[in-house]
Amino acid sequence: MLTEDEARELVLREIARSAGAAHLDLAISRIEPVSFGWVFHWCARQDIDRPAGRRPSLGGNGPFLVDRENERLIHTATGKPLPQQIADYERRLRREAHAGTRQRSARRGHPNNRARMATSK
Repeated sequence: MLTEDEARELVLREIARSAGAAHLDLAISRIEPVSFGWVFHWCARQDIDRPAGRRPSLGGNGPFLVDRENERLIHTATGKPLPQQIADYERRLRREAHAGTRQRSARRGHPNNRARMATSK
């Protein structure tokens, strides 16, 4: 399980890779807690305290979602509302949890699975 500081390090390494050949000075501008971990917003360092009305120096820098349990780092899209992407990821986690429960039940010979198997023979 990741701590917020460990998640921050993951994001910093990823944005350093993004800066790469462009030699941009990128930084985390804001962190929001969510049910599964955090949302890390990032931008060019010079834009952190950008005055209202001034265009940002960097485009296409969708926030990162970091899942504390499975240590996933998800780069979000800028063309889709962030709340929708968070809800989509939460649905994905529920589907994965449900699938994992079904697989564990099947391996343990859950009575419902034994009955299904008997009728399919």
